[in-house]
Amino acid sequence: MEDRKEFDESIVKEEEEFDLFKKKPEEKKDSSAEEAEEKKSPETGEEEQEPVSEDEDDSPDTEEEGETAEASGKEKAFGKKKKKKSVKNLELALEKKEAKVAELTDLYQRLMAEFENARKRNAKEQSRMYDIGAKEVLVKLLPVIDNFERGIDALSEEEKEGAFAQGFIKIYQQLMTTMTEIGVTPMDAKGKEFNPDLHNAVMHEEDPEQGENLVAEEFQKGYMYKDSVLRHSMVKVVN
Repeated sequence: MEDRKEFDESIVKEEEEFDLFKKKPEEKKDSSAEEAEEKKSPETGEEEQEPVSEDEDDSPDTEEEGETAEASGKEKAFGKKKKKKSVKNLELALEKKEAKVAELTDLYQRLMAEFENARKRNAKEQSRMYDIGAKEVLVKLLPVIDNFERGIDALSEEEKEGAFAQGFIKIYQQLMTTMTEIGVTPMDAKGKEFNPDLHNAVMHEEDPEQGENLVAEEFQKGYMYKDSVLRHSMVKVVN
């Protein structure tokens, strides 16, 4: 009997616990409904919405804007650094190019100066060789001139008026004109001071009436070719 009572009591307890468990959701529903009724506006009967703080609304956008601004600032700083670096590289490249141009210009000027000097030396050497060759030929023509002059000196004044003598004299004058055009000129040493670079003294005499160290007589006429001696004058010197 006692076991039966205990069994019945346990069943009753379980039923009570079941009822309590069943009532709890209904109490929750009632409490939530009451809260909803309290939130409704007394005038409109609509449910009042809880105000959302501006800080809470704006915080995500503000954070995004801050991140965007920070990223933009980093990009600008990186762009400035890159720009400065590129400008510096361009300046260095320009300096290298200018140094190279200056080096090549200096080299070009040196080469041009060397070429000009070589050209002048070559032209001077050619002129010297030409003068040497011309002097060798002109020296051989001087005896011909001497013979023309001896022939003219041997003619009398009357003979010089003849046609043959005039032709002879004209040929001599033409020859002397050609020699002058080439650069051959006579020295005419008589009466001038003796110069060993130009004159060849073969005789010497004392003459109180004449000056000292003068050319008294010219036995063979000397000639100059441009600035050099083609043939020395053969002279007699006094005092």
